[in-house]
Amino acid sequence: MAHTVSVIVGSLRKESYSLKIANALTKLAPASLKLNVVTLHGLSFFNQDLEANPPADWVAFRETLQKSDAVLFVTPEYNRSIPGVLKNAIDVGSRPYGKSSFNGRPAGIISNSPGPLGGVCAAMNLKQILPGYTGPIMQQPETYLVGVGDAFDDKGNLTKEALEKVLKQYLDAFAAWVEQHRK
Repeated sequence: MAHTVSVIVGSLRKESYSLKIANALTKLAPASLKLNVVTLHGLSFFNQDLEANPPADWVAFRETLQKSDAVLFVTPEYNRSIPGVLKNAIDVGSRPYGKSSFNGRPAGIISNSPGPLGGVCAAMNLKQILPGYTGPIMQQPETYLVGVGDAFDDKGNLTKEALEKVLKQYLDAFAAWVEQHRK
């Protein structure tokens, strides 16, 4: 049976590279993984005052995570960190305190950029934020995708063979990671 993975897209932009990468991952995943792309459109801002009666969008997001065997973050880098929408999703999913919906789920991180740095700072920031809220975070292979601006055609299909190879290698390693660490 395939492990279900929530692929959380850290960008709201309609034509975001993170979304295109997440969609490409669903096509490249080995049979042992079932990847579900999760966008953050409509996820309201975390406000602890609302925790006693959480908004329906929080409940739905948390349930999506709880039904997953693992979580894979695909994110761009904004101002040397993760986008605010992704940090908000982590705040929503990790609450209430002590009941994180990410808890126990193996996690992976893929950052990306059309530039030469591949979102390294965003990935490192996630590695600082996530411990204590998720299960084990896959450390190798580290995947910072550079030059993704020309990796897709006008329909959003992955056309860059070198990137496809990197994503397949990552997914094979992630599948083994999930199998090893999922309870």
